[in-house]
Amino acid sequence: MRAKFVGAALVALAALSVSAAEAQMRPAASVGNQIVDVPEQPGYVPSAAEEQLDPAYRRQPVYFRTNEPPGTIVIHTSERFLYLVQGDNRAIRYGIGVGRDGFQWSGLQKITRKAEWPDWRPPAEMIERQPYLPRFMAGGPGNPLGAAALYLGGTVYRIHGTNMPQTIGMAISSGCFRLVNGDVQDLYNRVPVGTKVVIRQAPTL
Repeated sequence: MRAKFVGAALVALAALSVSAAEAQMRPAASVGNQIVDVPEQPGYVPSAAEEQLDPAYRRQPVYFRTNEPPGTIVIHTSERFLYLVQGDNRAIRYGIGVGRDGFQWSGLQKITRKAEWPDWRPPAEMIERQPYLPRFMAGGPGNPLGAAALYLGGTVYRIHGTNMPQTIGMAISSGCFRLVNGDVQDLYNRVPVGTKVVIRQAPTL
């Protein structure tokens, strides 16, 4: 009896070890200090209720001290906020989802193109993590790029909408910055091609 118990325990331990190894290999989204897995859901159309964000991430005017001129977009990756500078130490703040660990970045870019309801071609890194994803998806309500996209320089990164509003505030993407559709439409209408975009990532100690 004891031998059977020990054998079962060893099998369970081995299974846990495999699961832990798989978890280390599989990139995860982070929200605060939590680590969660949230796969993309192409084709999913969120309800109006789902589009309602936690108050902390809702679009709102805020005090924002900066030397950047009005009209500049400033993204604080670690805070999960995008700021559109208004001048006089004011900005419009939008809650965003950002790149997961290993896909976060910083730098200076410009908006080089804008598109409403853009088509989606998942990057190779995303397909590697989620092989079931389509290689192409036409724009529309269930498209993971959402209602609009603002393309950043010559990079593969964008500021775009999402069909997964619950991921705002998370580190989940392959380097893009996502907003709920109402917010990305608001931003799209406020900024022209050529807008300066400053991406800041807090250093880790």
